Amino acid sequence: MSSIPVEIARRSGRRERAGLFQAATAVWEAFYGNAAAARQSAGKALELGRGREVDYAAAFAMALSGDLSQSRALAEDLAREFPEDTSVQFMYLPTLRALFSLNMDDSAAAIQSLETASLYDLALGGVGFTGRFGGLYPIYVRGQAYLAAQQPVQAAAEFQRILDHRSIVLVDPMDALARLQLGRALAASGDAAKAKSVYSDLFALWKDADRDIPVLEDARAEYARLQ
Repeated sequence: MSSIPVEIARRSGRRERAGLFQAATAVWEAFYGNAAAARQSAGKALELGRGREVDYAAAFAMALSGDLSQSRALAEDLAREFPEDTSVQFMYLPTLRALFSLNMDDSAAAIQSLETASLYDLALGGVGFTGRFGGLYPIYVRGQAYLAAQQPVQAAAEFQRILDHRSIVLVDPMDALARLQLGRALAASGDAAKAKSVYSDLFALWKDADRDIPVLEDARAEYARLQ
């Protein structure tokens, strides 16, 4: 994400808005495998302006990029400060707790954590309405949990749900990441032909992407193994 929206929001005194834009950058860097950049952007977001959506997005980016202690602290703040908030209690916290469980190689606990979010899978939550990203994250993390649990058919179904609801994805890179995870799930389930088709679609989508993006390098290596 460009730094221009961050600077415009900051100069106009909308510090929480600036923090949210910066947090979006952190999430996207984390998705693409740039862990150090993700952690740095998350830290900047929290310095710019704290708030429910900023804290969640920063915690999500930190959990993806390996800073579990800070992510857990932010999750605890959210749980304490927003005990009756629907987005926090039924979307943000279940998603973060699932990521914590995945980092501990406990896929069963991750899946269980996201049961609470199931009724709100297709909801945007506050971060979607205000930041234009963050939609369908519970579905995405549930798919990752099923993959970790060696249940690729169930994982593929979750990632396909994201592709079936792309209008909710907004400007988030979730569309591309869901394709990548769908390809992985199909390959793990033994459907190499369909997996190759999904990877091909992904590469077409990323045709102008920088070639040294870690997640893209991983995708190319995975595709080569399907040949």
